[in-house]
Amino acid sequence: MTDSAAEPGAPADASSAKGETRAQEPSRAERTIGRRTAEARATIPDSELRAEVDMSAYAALGPGVASVSALLTRACALGLSRTPRANAAYRDGRFELYSRVNVGLVVDTPDGYVTATLFDADRKPAADLDAEIETLSARARSGEITPPELSGGTFTLSNPGTYGIAGATPVIVAPQAAALAAGAVRETPIVRDGTIVPGFAMSITLACDHRILFGEQAALFLVQITELLEAPHTL
Repeated sequence: MTDSAAEPGAPADASSAKGETRAQEPSRAERTIGRRTAEARATIPDSELRAEVDMSAYAALGPGVASVSALLTRACALGLSRTPRANAAYRDGRFELYSRVNVGLVVDTPDGYVTATLFDADRKPAADLDAEIETLSARARSGEITPPELSGGTFTLSNPGTYGIAGATPVIVAPQAAALAAGAVRETPIVRDGTIVPGFAMSITLACDHRILFGEQAALFLVQITELLEAPHTL
């Protein structure tokens, strides 16, 4: 026999335990984000590589230096110019190698995020990229960004470290070969010449489409980015 009486203290309707439910439709941008993320996770056989970057030289530069996002953009762009398989795409069983190095930077907006393209980032110093990032981000948040600026990237960079996040897993934007995410620059002990000294570090994670960028090429690409970041005066 089933006792239809509710347990003492339990709500008569189980759904009311969560309070009043209000349905909300996702925005167009949120639908796009969800669709592209689902496609990437379902269709791209990705692998991840991580590195710790010694950012002590950057921290020592003091006020007036380019932002971390600008340095990351520049370092990734130079690495891409030296690693054709990273500045490429996998499409229909073929490799597409791009002649231009266009870094797509993830920018948060009121409707979610968009990927704003910094064209020919390998040809611009970090200081110029810093100013361009500021302008492009403002235009993205105000909805003034153009379709080519949303779709012209050959590689994707996200920097959740600006929010103090220690690290993140990047999502590859199909059909691009790779994407990189950076954590926050944090104060930490650094081993230098066998001695522990105060310093600064940042974690970076590279996600690669394992059908086009893998093994030694992927590792060397990440090493190049790391070495460039650790010598910010060269950027």
